Amino acid sequence: MKNKMIEKKKKAVEDFFAVLPHSISLGMGIDFIRDGEVGMSMPYDSKLIGDPQTKVIHGGAVFALLDTCCGAAAMSHPEQIGPTATIDLRVDYMRPATPSQRIKAIATCYNLTKNVAFVRAVALDNNEEKPVAMAAGAFVTGV
Repeated sequence: MKNKMIEKKKKAVEDFFAVLPHSISLGMGIDFIRDGEVGMSMPYDSKLIGDPQTKVIHGGAVFALLDTCCGAAAMSHPEQIGPTATIDLRVDYMRPATPSQRIKAIATCYNLTKNVAFVRAVALDNNEEKPVAMAAGAFVTGV
């Protein structure tokens, strides 16, 4: 019974994020979904370059990936009911993403209250020792 519930929740998260216009435009995909944890990624795309000289992806694209991944993590929490929305999201940029590399995000919903899901995330490229960015946020719950 529990496995059926987990699979149903995973499908709901996948279906919700598969139709978000910005996710589609940025080429985001879900890499994995666990209870309260989600991995997502997006390919390097020249249309997302923020600095033509360095070919670095714009920080807004990294922010969008982190925000989307955090929302998915909140939705995947076993006690969360239904969709969510961002209340607040802080992103600390550590360094530029390396040009031509896929960017991935891993988000964890580490606490859920009656009204708020608390989530943290990291954005990485191929150098997983040095994050591109870190995020911490609060999302609406449906508990």
